[in-house]
Amino acid sequence: MHHRARSSLVLSRTLPQPRSVLTVALLFILAITLIDLQMPGSVHLGDLLIMVPVLTSWYASSRVTSLLAIVTVSALVAIFLVRQCVNPPQAAALLVTSVAVVIARYLTEHGQRKLVQLRAVAEAAQRAILPPLPHRLGPLRLASTYLAAEDEARIGGDLYAAVRTPTGTRLIIGDVRGKGLPAVGTAAHTISTFRDAARRLTTLPELAAYLDSSVRSNASEAVSPEQTEEAFVTATLLEIPDAEPLVRSVTCGHPPPLLLRAHDVVTLEAGQPAPPLGLGALVQTTFHLDTFALRAEDILLLYTDGAIEARNTDGEFYPLAKRLTHHNHRHPTALLNHLRGDLLNHVGGRLDDDAALIAIKRQPADGTAPSVDQSICDECGVSMSFDCGHAALLT
Repeated sequence: MHHRARSSLVLSRTLPQPRSVLTVALLFILAITLIDLQMPGSVHLGDLLIMVPVLTSWYASSRVTSLLAIVTVSALVAIFLVRQCVNPPQAAALLVTSVAVVIARYLTEHGQRKLVQLRAVAEAAQRAILPPLPHRLGPLRLASTYLAAEDEARIGGDLYAAVRTPTGTRLIIGDVRGKGLPAVGTAAHTISTFRDAARRLTTLPELAAYLDSSVRSNASEAVSPEQTEEAFVTATLLEIPDAEPLVRSVTCGHPPPLLLRAHDVVTLEAGQPAPPLGLGALVQTTFHLDTFALRAEDILLLYTDGAIEARNTDGEFYPLAKRLTHHNHRHPTALLNHLRGDLLNHVGGRLDDDAALIAIKRQPADGTAPSVDQSICDECGVSMSFDCGHAALLT
């Protein structure tokens, strides 16, 4: 569930209704021209024509602005010819202004197109590195969402992945320090290493130690100093057995998961959190294993700090745990759809940092899903009584 399609609409938002702009501008030019021709010899309204290219450049494309600039200059020339009076300063001012605004509009438009292209590349790279999690893994239902910051074409370092093992499911959610390509490289390396090692190593602490060493080794082989400086990852590793109603976790400097049980929200605080992955060699590190109950119908929410550190216009952080106490969504996809909308509403539609969220729900031991889940689409979280087009995903 990646939601950054808004960036492709930048140009359309900046150029509203070009036909209306063109119509109004042409009517204005015509009106000024006709009125000026009726004025006494000492009165000239031609100076008002300079407003046309200046104002339309804010709303119209460079092509429309160029067309209106030509029409405006032509109208002034027509006034000079009919009235048999030439005003060189007036003509020069209009000509210079028209050329300047056309060039400025072209450069602005070119920059906007380039930014849209950069964002498209960034989004494609992000999707390739961080595809959505599958909706079902064993007895678990999952949903994931990634909300990227809107500043230019930044690619974030938030990461998550899930792997099936012979006895259950292992997951990771993490956040690489920094932004840009160095952070993406570290995130991609961490995900790849996790997918490989999660199936081989017996315990979660062993997996955490291996990832810590791998992140550190990857940093030591980095070509650029930025990759070395940004090579640590806050992370939470989880293991959810198929046959036991519990979840095991190792926390490495990452915000604690939230457990939704009925109408209660419980923070699963780590007993002994370890340093972020990649920093284990700086201090004597023991990766402590915590165990919590995870019953049927419980929902486990994982998130990165971009969600809880998002501020509104008053500087208030997004109260994630508090908002969960008022929710009534018992399906992972519906829950994340609700949180995504609520988070964006809190920040006014624009995040300053990327945020990733994962919702995990354990199904009953006999594999029978409650009727409320059976009637909800895993893909979009809406009732299957509506034709959402995703029914094939449930078969």
